[in-house]
Amino acid sequence: MKRLLPLVLMFPLCLEAQNPIINTQFTADPTARVFNGKVYLFPSHDINPPEPQPASIRDNWFVMEDYHVFSSEDLVNWTDHGVIINQKDVPWGNPEAYSMWAPDCIERNGKYYFYFPDLTKEGRGFGIGVAIADKPEGPYKLVKENIKGVNGIDPCVLLASDGNAYLFWGAGRCAKLKDNMIEIEDDTPTETIKFGDREMQFSGINCLKDLPNRQAEGPFVFEYNKNYYLTYPYVKDSTEVLGYAVSKNPMGPYQYKGLIMKEHASGCWTNHHSIINYKGQWYLFYHHNDYSPDMDKRRSVRIEKLYFNPDGTIKEVKPTMRGVGIVNALDKIQVDRFSSSSKDVKSSFVDLEDKFLGWAASLPQKGSYFIFNDVDFSKVNDGYVTINVKADKNTDLVIRENNSKGKIIAQTAVVCITDGQFKRDYTGQWLIVTAPLEYCPKGVTNLCITTNKGGLEVDNIQFKNREKYFSPATNSALNPDNDGFIRRWLLLEPISKPNPSNTVFVDSYLKKEFSEPDYRNLFSEIPFNNKKVKYKDQNLVWHKLDSENYNVKLFRFAEKYQKSVYGVLFSSITVINCDKDIENVRLAVGSNSASSWYLNGEEVLLMSGDRRMVKDDCVSKRITLKKGRNILSGSIINGPGMSDFCVRFIDENGNAVKNFTIE
Repeated sequence: MKRLLPLVLMFPLCLEAQNPIINTQFTADPTARVFNGKVYLFPSHDINPPEPQPASIRDNWFVMEDYHVFSSEDLVNWTDHGVIINQKDVPWGNPEAYSMWAPDCIERNGKYYFYFPDLTKEGRGFGIGVAIADKPEGPYKLVKENIKGVNGIDPCVLLASDGNAYLFWGAGRCAKLKDNMIEIEDDTPTETIKFGDREMQFSGINCLKDLPNRQAEGPFVFEYNKNYYLTYPYVKDSTEVLGYAVSKNPMGPYQYKGLIMKEHASGCWTNHHSIINYKGQWYLFYHHNDYSPDMDKRRSVRIEKLYFNPDGTIKEVKPTMRGVGIVNALDKIQVDRFSSSSKDVKSSFVDLEDKFLGWAASLPQKGSYFIFNDVDFSKVNDGYVTINVKADKNTDLVIRENNSKGKIIAQTAVVCITDGQFKRDYTGQWLIVTAPLEYCPKGVTNLCITTNKGGLEVDNIQFKNREKYFSPATNSALNPDNDGFIRRWLLLEPISKPNPSNTVFVDSYLKKEFSEPDYRNLFSEIPFNNKKVKYKDQNLVWHKLDSENYNVKLFRFAEKYQKSVYGVLFSSITVINCDKDIENVRLAVGSNSASSWYLNGEEVLLMSGDRRMVKDDCVSKRITLKKGRNILSGSIINGPGMSDFCVRFIDENGNAVKNFTIE
């Protein structure tokens, strides 16, 4: 689940998220910039009012005391580099104003310039300050004074192709910056505007003059195909939209073109944004009050892809829960921020007292589904999946590829867990359940989460790789390992032999089971890899594998192929090639549970009873490995315990015999 974590400012904090992209704190007014092949995010930081609430803070208003910087290479995993500026650090600002609104940051000549608004100590409205660093994440050194002649909020700096830097702020005002990046040009024009009986002077050009600009703020300007795009929020009806205008000149005049994003359907009053091109794709960063649906002054940053029409106009961007970015299947996936779903699927908060825990998606009935796009399985191999669920009784969860009829990736029943004789009912509680992968997609695919039975809620899921126990055997000959252990085997999927206890594994029982004609017929010829056989009513497959360990972990073998691991009979064959006869050797075996071993069709060792896997636990009589081909086979049976085995040959002195190859 998504947790609200305490900030540790001296260490970067790594976050994984879909929309909203930051899930440990409120973030708003996002300015994104591409520096050094990464995306850096410079948002404002909404917080709840401190207690007791200072008189400087209005009720139900914005509360912002500092700035963080975040970075990402994939737009999914974000690193919080901590606080870069606090209101108490600003020499010219009011240390208790809680008014550190939308910032910006740009790089010029190897330096990073961070621009931010704050209320002045003198109480003369907002000023815009600058802090400078050698790296995007800081540390930043504050310039002692705010930019003279600039009064307002929401700075944005454009490094234009004409070689100049332009500062935009407030309701679309613009002035050229000097080369030092901390002053506007001396010849910047001023304008006197009347507000009732008052007159106020404003520096710069008003780029929004004669454009839709009701309560306009937060300009963001960028260049595309030799045009300058002035994008900005303004109130169209009762809440903000994102509009834009285009010009051939950074300082205008601009021609209004339309909307980038309509009003938020939730009624969130503000929106604020930035637009970047990253690795050939354009993106819109904006905010919404996802984690604070009842209070729209606590916002969170989102991302969507942005596209241009052939004529240079911007296609309208529609908000999504899914957001952008290809998610690594090995990361925690917030599937509750799904891309599409059946009509009956809803998202709701996991915990109304702590909304930063995020959401869960409900699948109310059989056949309900939702689809989460763009999951990368390229790093997943022999794995399993963990799922956070809350379920009704008798519920089956299924994860498929692409859609509700796609290949089954994993499935599991959730609700009750059997513990010995006792059945514990976990109905209505959050559980972490696991399921082995029945199929592993290749590359990037979509996930469909659905239910075959009952209703449930799903929070996060995460795919994981198992420890590697086996690898497919090659066609080249293999030597025993340094200690003489044989690691290449043909293993048959386990035969069901339910046994409640290992105490039944006495010699007479084992001889009867292991010599039963239908069973011995499985060894009448050396099987090939993936050969299908039938034992009574069971359809089984042989697998040619190399063990990664000296002991062959049969329990993991059965688990790998989604077969029963307890109360089963395992069968194994390997082929040994010798250049000459090797006389007076002994077969040395260790096995967890009972086993029987045959060399060239003759039983050479029977290990009965309930055992633990120990190297050289039992050894055979003296035998001869003949020149040429030797067939070694084994049968291992278990009850309620795990199974594995290890096999080697030893000489008269107990030393490993290694002068042969495994076919």
